[in-house]
Amino acid sequence: MSKYYLGVDLGSTTSKSVIINEQDEIIGRGITNTRANYSVAADIARDEATYNARFSILKKNLEDEIASKPEYKKYISDLESVFQYEQFKIKLDKLGDELVKTCNNFFKDDTQRNEILVHLRNIRKAFKPKIKHDYLYNNLGEKNQFFRDIVSEKYNEEVNKLEMALFEPLMTVWDKSISPAENERIKFDFKELVHKAMEELKDKYKNLPDTAAEGESINFDAEMNLLKGNFDQVSETLRSHIDHIAELEFHIENMTGTGYGRALLPFPQECIRSEILCHAFGAHAVFPDTRTVLDIGGQDTKAIQVDKYGLVTSFQMNDRCAAGCGRYLGYIADEMSISLNELGPMAMEAQKEVSICSTCTVFAGAELRELTNLGEKREDILGGLHKAIIMRAMSLIARSGGVFNEFTFTGGVARNPAVIKYLTQLVRDNYGSDIKINIHTDSIFMGALGGAMFARRNINVDLPNAKKTQEVTQ
Repeated sequence: MSKYYLGVDLGSTTSKSVIINEQDEIIGRGITNTRANYSVAADIARDEATYNARFSILKKNLEDEIASKPEYKKYISDLESVFQYEQFKIKLDKLGDELVKTCNNFFKDDTQRNEILVHLRNIRKAFKPKIKHDYLYNNLGEKNQFFRDIVSEKYNEEVNKLEMALFEPLMTVWDKSISPAENERIKFDFKELVHKAMEELKDKYKNLPDTAAEGESINFDAEMNLLKGNFDQVSETLRSHIDHIAELEFHIENMTGTGYGRALLPFPQECIRSEILCHAFGAHAVFPDTRTVLDIGGQDTKAIQVDKYGLVTSFQMNDRCAAGCGRYLGYIADEMSISLNELGPMAMEAQKEVSICSTCTVFAGAELRELTNLGEKREDILGGLHKAIIMRAMSLIARSGGVFNEFTFTGGVARNPAVIKYLTQLVRDNYGSDIKINIHTDSIFMGALGGAMFARRNINVDLPNAKKTQEVTQ
């Protein structure tokens, strides 16, 4: 039986899980919003990593066949997207129940309550087929991993089409419903859902047009064309392999928990590690020449120096204030009534960087409104804000010992293009243009990866400062 190792990074805004095999290869990734319930978030992230691992093992088991028959690769990729949609449908039904429950409890007037209920049904009816289309044809599951963000965007679009008087009651119902729905752990039957996804794919391939309609992003590549006339045979050929991975039992040999909420994980104390250790170990695993690591997470920023083994030699951490972290950026997005994903691209359009006096979350809203009233463009304000965030991080880096080649950026904020822009600029301005800066597609999973690698090695190390304190005490 194969042995697998689990790392769970329970962050303040997102929870991540990674499953690795005995060769340190990532075979499963899972991520969810943390929000109010740390325990449920950790379970959901672990479940998602297990579902993802099944698809990874399927692809690995079929490596030779995929190499000779590229339509297999396309089919499995589509199957995972539709599987995610089947999960989404169940979650959406749960949210629908919660919206109705909230509406019935919140509105005492029968006429108003019934009106809102009608609009809620119409809103879901309007956006559900759009989301299905994006999952089946536009890889929505890869682009956006959070149920809340997907539904919120579509819900807001539909609400904004209605008269203004309905905005507040509909958004109130949403705000009171989304967290309870999101924080419910749903145990999906993998085999049942994957078979439903296979049936859904039959309809997709049967109904594919010969050419893409104008404005559509359907990719009519070679694999898709092969599947169009051959999907039944491909489906039946792969069915036994799919059933095998559906029934595969995952044996987690060891696990490690880390992150902001690690103390809340139901793990033995010896299975808990500092997120500083785990981010350093994970970054070093992906980029073995890493000597400096910057992690900007949801609640704190960490500047870390590591040795050739990926172990921490020194660090500095800003953990007293969320300024410049994921939660701060989320607050800024809310103040500007845009999604978190829009912040970075909008800041990239800045013609100048407006000077930001404070990056304190408490005063951010007031300063944003004041700058807007002074006529500053939103893009320029965001440009200045993103630069201020990186200037704070650079101060931590300097206090930790500076930047050494190579420099690796981890954490969820590493997905923000404006943060990357200003970080690259300031690192090279201060430490030279020959510094190699590493940013990986798995940057947000580095802490969980490091945790899984600690679990596989089962080693016990501590932070440098903790060791020194212990020595003095003795």
